[in-house]
Amino acid sequence: MTLRMPVRVRGTGMYVPADVRDNQSFCNYLDTTDEWIVTRTGIRERHYAAPEQAASDLALEASRAALKDAGISADDIDLIVCCTATGDHPFPATAAFIQAGLGSAKPTAAMDVSAACAGFLYGSSLVSGLLSSGVYENVLVVGAEVLTRVADAEDRTTCVLFGDGAGAVVYSRSNDPEQGILYSELGCEGSRTDHIWIPAGGSRLATSSNTVAERLHYLRMKGREVYRFAVNKMQELIDRALESCNLTPEDIRLIIPHQSNMRIIESVREKLGLPAERVSMNIDRYGNTSAASVPIALHEARKAGRVKAGDLILMVAIGAGLSWGLMILRL
Repeated sequence: MTLRMPVRVRGTGMYVPADVRDNQSFCNYLDTTDEWIVTRTGIRERHYAAPEQAASDLALEASRAALKDAGISADDIDLIVCCTATGDHPFPATAAFIQAGLGSAKPTAAMDVSAACAGFLYGSSLVSGLLSSGVYENVLVVGAEVLTRVADAEDRTTCVLFGDGAGAVVYSRSNDPEQGILYSELGCEGSRTDHIWIPAGGSRLATSSNTVAERLHYLRMKGREVYRFAVNKMQELIDRALESCNLTPEDIRLIIPHQSNMRIIESVREKLGLPAERVSMNIDRYGNTSAASVPIALHEARKAGRVKAGDLILMVAIGAGLSWGLMILRL
């Protein structure tokens, strides 16, 4: 919906683990090639979390960087939202571990949001209302994933896609009437829940020796169906947002899409008629990091000077559910 919410990006941060796996690491044991992976996905390498690292560990590094960039401390944060599909435990919320790790002197509210790849847009949209209403002053939103733990190493169509990482954004209430969120849209088509999912491990199908033997705790995806849905839905969302705000593609300084597939991103860019430098793409270096991909790309764009105060950015993502989110924000 078209709106005007006085929210600003005060700081950003990111973290990716040190262990980098190129495509050859999969070619050594799977029937695949570097050319096959690059041609179909655009991915050349991805980062793997160390055995002792959980989602909250990655999130903590990104959060500390975002707080430093914002020039504030953990004590200034009123709410922590962790967007993740691969949290530390079924409960408590991974955000609780982030809060403890940051060492805030106050009992800061902490919660998780689960919308997979669209998680960061869901989290950002939710907190924008709290900020603009005056309930909170500063909120930390983190997208953090350790997807390599749930990727099936025996499935060449999915295991090559995912990487681990975290991106964090400090959102603050803004006093500048020209600054803030111009448009936000969230949605979900629940009839497609089996397009991207992990069948077992929840209350629907509890863990048992059979579910483990049948590898039902690994991610499963209907790749072709998801690809077609994502290409069409992403274009539909962008067209609707621009029309609602009376904007053209040229008015947007940078489009930051979820980094799911190079061909999906290129398709959207070509339909909008934009040059490559106006659409963020880093999937070649990180793979699909789910909820972490948009905030990682936002952080890199800010640090590289691709966006600055006053610029309009459009962030969009399609995730499991199948869910989606889009936001237009003036920095």
